Amino acid sequence: MKIWEDENFYIEKHDNQLPWLKLFTKTEYKELSQIPKEQKLKMYEILDTIELTMLEYYKADKINLASFGNMLPRVHWHIIARFKNDPYFPKTTWEKPVREFELELPSFEIFKNKLVQKL
Repeated sequence: MKIWEDENFYIEKHDNQLPWLKLFTKTEYKELSQIPKEQKLKMYEILDTIELTMLEYYKADKINLASFGNMLPRVHWHIIARFKNDPYFPKTTWEKPVREFELELPSFEIFKNKLVQKL
């Protein structure tokens, strides 16, 4: 589900119970080094805004940032709010859960609205 976009980037919500967003470049750059410097600076500003908003709103214990591009060979970032009692912690969210999901998280819609206002 796309939640925000501008002329160079867009943000989608990843289908997971954790607060998990993905930031994509609209141009399908394969490598980070291919992105023009001005767009790269904007990309880092967006990542910073997402991280700070997740920390503030969800009171996350940690924010995970990941950019692999192996399965989807284009630049994109995963931004995931992590909690010490989330199903995967301390492992990555790509591994098998180590516990049941028992987190009570605040509304994603409110988070989304706060984030969009900041962007």
